[in-house]
Amino acid sequence: MWILYAVLSAFFAALTSILAKIGIDGVNSNLATAVRTVVVLIMAWAIVWLTGVHHQISGITQKSWIFLTLSGLATGASWLFFFKALQIGDASKVVPVDKFSVVITILMAFVFLHETVSLKVLIGGGLITLGTLIMVL
Repeated sequence: MWILYAVLSAFFAALTSILAKIGIDGVNSNLATAVRTVVVLIMAWAIVWLTGVHHQISGITQKSWIFLTLSGLATGASWLFFFKALQIGDASKVVPVDKFSVVITILMAFVFLHETVSLKVLIGGGLITLGTLIMVL
């Protein structure tokens, strides 16, 4: 089932980029990020309340709070930089560089999470790197 969610995530990420590129025209990139963030915030909390998982908030550990907060800060920084890049660059070039995060994630997962990196993952990461370079040059 994870693959379906991952494909849907990729689809909506692509749609996000196209809609953002259209919507950011004439709007400060930081303001655009803030508007988008409010919409995401409302949507996320609506889903939490509609699915009834809001009762689980008290069960979140201090460690999880810290790392979820840090993840939120990283997301905010990513969105701010993405919107600025999207505002001044072509979506067809900005998005592939943004998706280079796949390769960076593989490296960080190896270093920090001690995940194994197979030959298949190395080849795939290398191809993503090569493809990213080809698309932006």
